[in-house]
Amino acid sequence: MTAAAARALRATCPLPARCSPHTEATHEWLAGWVRRFGLPLDELALHRLDAGRVAWYAGRLYPDASAADLRTVAALWTWFFLLDDACDGPHRATGAQVAALRAEVLRVLRHGSGSRPPGSRDPLLRMLADAWQVPRARMPLPWRRRFADAVAHHLAGNRVEAENKTRGHAPGVAEYVTLRRATSAAYVSYTVIEFVTGHALPDAVYHHPALGALAATGNDLLSWFNDLVSLETDRATSGGHNLVLAIAREQRLPEERAVEVATARWRATMREFMELRAAVPSFGPALDPAVAAHVEGVARSVRGTIDWSLESARYAAPRS
Repeated sequence: MTAAAARALRATCPLPARCSPHTEATHEWLAGWVRRFGLPLDELALHRLDAGRVAWYAGRLYPDASAADLRTVAALWTWFFLLDDACDGPHRATGAQVAALRAEVLRVLRHGSGSRPPGSRDPLLRMLADAWQVPRARMPLPWRRRFADAVAHHLAGNRVEAENKTRGHAPGVAEYVTLRRATSAAYVSYTVIEFVTGHALPDAVYHHPALGALAATGNDLLSWFNDLVSLETDRATSGGHNLVLAIAREQRLPEERAVEVATARWRATMREFMELRAAVPSFGPALDPAVAAHVEGVARSVRGTIDWSLESARYAAPRS
C-alpha cells in the first residue's frame, strides 16, 4: 500500500521533474572513485551502493550542475550515505559512537589546508577529505561554516535517534517531526545549492524567516515521502522512527489507516510549501537572482528526493 501511496503523491506533485544530463557519466565515475579509499565493503555492499543510484540523487537535486560539480556533489552524497550506514546500518552505532564520529567529521570539515587531514587513516574520513577539497577551495568561509553546521545538526539528530533506539524510546509525532528534520540531511542539501550555483547568500538572507519556513516545510515533504517508501525497512529496523509508525502508535490506528493520515498530511504540507514559495519577499536586485536560485533548489530537493526514492534500490529491502 505504501508504494501505491507514494506513486500517487508523485503523480500529483506540482513540482516538475528534472535530471542532469551528466548523471550516467557521474555514476560510472563514482564506481572507480569509491574503490580508491579501501573501504571495508565486500562486493555485495558495493553492489548495494551502486544500486542506490547516488548519482541520480545528485543529478535530480542539482540538474544544472556542471559535469565536474556534479561529480563533486555525488561524491559528497556517496560519503553521506556511507555515513548513514555507519550510524544506522546492520551494526548499529551507539549514541557515543555517533558523537565520536561527529567530532572527527567536523575536524575534517574545519581542517586548515596547512597540515595533514585528521582521521587520514580512516577510509570514510579520507573519502570526505577528498570530496571536500573543491568546495573548501572555492567557497567562502561563511558558506563552509554553514555546511559544517548543517552536517553537525544532522549527526546530532543521528545521535538522538541512536540513543532512542538503545533505550527503546519511540518518539511521538511532534517529537519525531522535529528529529526527522535533522536526520534527513535536507539542510545539508540546501547548502550545496550555493556551491552549484556559485552564489553564497549572506547569513541574514539564508536564515531569513521566509526562507527558513520554506526550508523546514520542504524538509518535511521529502522526509515524509521517504518514510512512505522506506516503511517496510523501517518497520523492522527504525525503532519507531518513521512518520507512519509514529502516527499509528500515537493515534492507535492500524498501519493502513496511518498511511492515509500521513499522505493527507503530506498533501496539506505541499499546499503550504507552494504558498510559502510564492510569498518569498524581494531582497533587492543584487540578491534576488541568488534567492530565486536557492528557492528553486529547495523545490528541486523535494521533487528530486521523491523521484530518486522510487527509483533507488536503497529502500527496497532491510539492510543486510
